[in-house]
Amino acid sequence: MIKIAIIGFGTVGQGVAELLARKRDEIEKKIGRFKVVAVADLTGAMTGEFRLEEAIEHRRKGGLPEKKSAMEIAENEDYDVMIEVTTTRLDEEGIAYMKVALERGASVITSNKSIAVALMDLLRLAERKNVKLLYEATVGGAMPVIKLLNSYLAFCEIRSLKGILNGTCNYILTRMEEEGLPYNQVLSEAQEMGIAEANPTADVEGIDAAIKLVILANTIGYPAKFEDVKREGITKITPQAFKVAMQKGYTIRLIAEASKKSLRVSPRLVKLNSLLAIKGTLNALMIQTDTAGEIFVAGRGAGKYETASAILSDLYELYRDR
Repeated sequence: MIKIAIIGFGTVGQGVAELLARKRDEIEKKIGRFKVVAVADLTGAMTGEFRLEEAIEHRRKGGLPEKKSAMEIAENEDYDVMIEVTTTRLDEEGIAYMKVALERGASVITSNKSIAVALMDLLRLAERKNVKLLYEATVGGAMPVIKLLNSYLAFCEIRSLKGILNGTCNYILTRMEEEGLPYNQVLSEAQEMGIAEANPTADVEGIDAAIKLVILANTIGYPAKFEDVKREGITKITPQAFKVAMQKGYTIRLIAEASKKSLRVSPRLVKLNSLLAIKGTLNALMIQTDTAGEIFVAGRGAGKYETASAILSDLYELYRDR
């Protein structure tokens, strides 16, 4: 019996719980029986014998019923794997639950981009404790980019990465391209639709894309830090810039790039017929290798079930050989 603790029970955590409940039979055929022994977030916790549907209902009504902190669950509950889906914080607190789990000899599956501050340290800790840290859900939503880099391309030299890693920015730029609208108008409409956050800074200033780029860079062996990324957002782009670009056969996209020489997130001219000229909230990544050539992957880079599906893919990765 695989014992699972879910730390973080907001949108993604509930999405994971929903899929675990809905797809239980299919999941257990592939990895064996499992039980969620605890869920916890800032509102409280739920432990012992409970149904996932009950936990979701409690959370939607205002909070989990037990007055236990997430750290208490991390430190004291008996679990084999922690699914850590709390909010990204670029400090030690953001990875505290993961460290506790790994130190206790439990594997960790996370969507938390906080690992960007200490990915190599966390991976070394996991190796020392003979457990796993899996983080497919941190970059690209349902796009299998981490597994692609770690498995299929394991013996390739990754010469460069180039891609679109933020769906909010891509949506805004697509609307500006297609409708000739000013940035502020599209941002406001994106906020009303729930595509952009009330405080969009992390997205529109390239912070989110830079964090993801650091995770990708570390995954392929570049010892990168957030401070190493040269970063420029999309707030200064005008409809006129699009008009000029398109007259010359180009559009504008926020491109994240990594090579051994540099890491950069910035608005770039992209040919209209390029694979990287994707539209809407899609994400994409172009991988340049020595022996496998150029590989391109695209998909929905965010969303409740997209992220949850990436979490479940890591759960399968962890236990498929049982």
